[in-house]
Amino acid sequence: MPLSSRTSFSAALLAIALSTTLMAPALAAKALERPFRPTSASGSLLAGRLAANVRDDDNAASFYAKALSSGLFKDEQARQELTNRTFIALLTSGEMDKAVTFARRVVAIDKKNPIAHLVLGIRALKGRDYTKARDELAFTLDKPILQLATPLISTWTYAGAGQTKKGVVASDDISSNDGFSTFKNFSTGMMLDMAGMRDEAIARLKDAHERDANAVSIVDAYARALARAGKKDDALKVLEAYSAKVPRQPIVAALIADIKAGKRIGPAVTSAQQGAADILVSVAAGIAKQGGADYAVVFYRLALYLEPANATALIGLAELYSDLKQPQTAETLFKSVPASSPLKRNAEIELATTLDELDKTDEGVAHLKKIISANPQDLDAIISLGGIFNQRKRWEEASVAFSQAVDVIGKPTRNDWATFYYRGIAYERIKQWPKAEADFKKALELFPDQPSVLNYLGYSWIDQGMHLQEGMEMIKKAVDQRPDDGYIVDSLGWANYKLGQYDEAVEQLERAVSLKPSDPTINDHLGDAYWKIGRKLEATFQWRHALDAKPEPDEKAKIEQKLKDGMRDTASADASKAGDVAKSPDAPKPADEAKPADAPKTPDAQPEKPADADKPTEAPKPADQTKPADQTKPADAPQPAGETKPADTSKPTDTSKPVEAPKPVDPAKPADAPKPADAPKPADAPKPAEPVKPTSPSNSNGG
Repeated sequence: MPLSSRTSFSAALLAIALSTTLMAPALAAKALERPFRPTSASGSLLAGRLAANVRDDDNAASFYAKALSSGLFKDEQARQELTNRTFIALLTSGEMDKAVTFARRVVAIDKKNPIAHLVLGIRALKGRDYTKARDELAFTLDKPILQLATPLISTWTYAGAGQTKKGVVASDDISSNDGFSTFKNFSTGMMLDMAGMRDEAIARLKDAHERDANAVSIVDAYARALARAGKKDDALKVLEAYSAKVPRQPIVAALIADIKAGKRIGPAVTSAQQGAADILVSVAAGIAKQGGADYAVVFYRLALYLEPANATALIGLAELYSDLKQPQTAETLFKSVPASSPLKRNAEIELATTLDELDKTDEGVAHLKKIISANPQDLDAIISLGGIFNQRKRWEEASVAFSQAVDVIGKPTRNDWATFYYRGIAYERIKQWPKAEADFKKALELFPDQPSVLNYLGYSWIDQGMHLQEGMEMIKKAVDQRPDDGYIVDSLGWANYKLGQYDEAVEQLERAVSLKPSDPTINDHLGDAYWKIGRKLEATFQWRHALDAKPEPDEKAKIEQKLKDGMRDTASADASKAGDVAKSPDAPKPADEAKPADAPKTPDAQPEKPADADKPTEAPKPADQTKPADQTKPADAPQPAGETKPADTSKPTDTSKPVEAPKPVDPAKPADAPKPADAPKPADAPKPAEPVKPTSPSNSNGG
């Protein structure tokens, strides 16, 4: 509810501080770029809100706690508000002991606060007070997101107390749809295997595996149960079937090696705390995948509270902070992954790309070269190195790195299309078009109709005046698959422009600008098209907007020249070119009408598909995925239910309940399938705002 209308100084001050920071999130991010040491309670409150807006959780917790301890906020409602905010900030920053203390304060104020009870329940579970844990978790069942996690966590309290059969009954009593049944059987199967009830465990895990054979956590748990029951051949069959779809998955590869070496195979989890942590990680990944970063951070932090060495949680949370533009926190988390984990190498590779994000590019490159030097066949590290070079526009070095990757691949499969695509981009940027064209064609041979490749090759052909009809059809096909991709729609508009079809160009480029309003290249293109059809005032406006969006230096100079002198009168030449196109046997037809913005998107990729598509539905994971550069960050951490807050403060993301029940998180996605960035334009066209960057190997299963 909004703050009271009472006129106490502390309540008014709190309201002013909270409302001020909501005016300009961008200003908040800028304000924290330099050290800030508030000297007053009101300054600490404002700084805490600024920090929370940009997900600087450590500073948010520190500033809120300082404001609360000042004693200035004597109004009861204001203190309740600030207590809640301090509690959430401590929780999301990982200061769990302090968060537990504040959870007790919050419950004293709001006896049914679900987030506070969740924290207290996890604290009791960690301390092996299983009855108290169940009692605390019972308060959380009226929150949609918590309804997915806390009933299953409660079942592990029985397992921790040695009452596995009661835990199984409690699990079976949870109402569920088919999707959640997979999740329940996975959890219950692990519980049974931990208790040594192997036949029952295999039955549950087999059912989960039959429902979803693409989740590596299910594959790992099922294979372990089989191996522990003496069915090693069956276990290897399950693991090798997965490896055929997702090569070099580190957890699966490590388990195969252990079984073949005759090592003793343990269960997937060995304690109730570890089992509950796995539930929290899976739910966190599912929430993060659907944009619920606030709650995802909370669940990851609680999982790490129960199991500090949980590599999947550490990497998932690190990736999430990287997505939230907090690479310093991500760096710390990647470094915290235990050396004994099969995922350590993946964490080291992602650490290198994080160092690049921190402008420690030389350090990141050296880090990857050290990994490659130790294993010259490490394809994941090589591709990540090429990605950093592409990101930094070091095209010559990128071409060398991707060539090394091609050599390691040997006989390419569908999953390897992106390696040829990115090498093709590097070749095109260093003016080696025949090699670039060959790589783009190879990528399409491996993955026919891949939209990024269709867009790049089709655009390049049209830009060079060759294969006009085929090139235009390629771009149209790419737009059909990704009608809401501003860069691909821009390619179609710019292709129309290059062919002298200016009215069609304006139509497509206006739509591209609506999809990517802050991209300098697209705004520049639209300005050129406006000029050609005589809308010169609007052209000038678009060029100024492009200039404000900070284009590349060479493009900046061209835009400034157009603002000064306009465009040269090339009407005769354009008309001649358009006439030549019309006579050409492969002249393109007029551009198809743009599809509506809500047209269906490309289906989610399956595990054997490259990772440029959306992540597969079977593996909920942190937001992953390619993010728009201007993605809005969460305004604040999730607030406990019943919290008093100002009218202009958004509610917590409890509405971000996964559409389908979260499935077991997959700790490592196929590193040989990097995700393409937004498709770039050829070198002689204005460059896109977002540089080409293959995604480094992630640690949630993708495909």
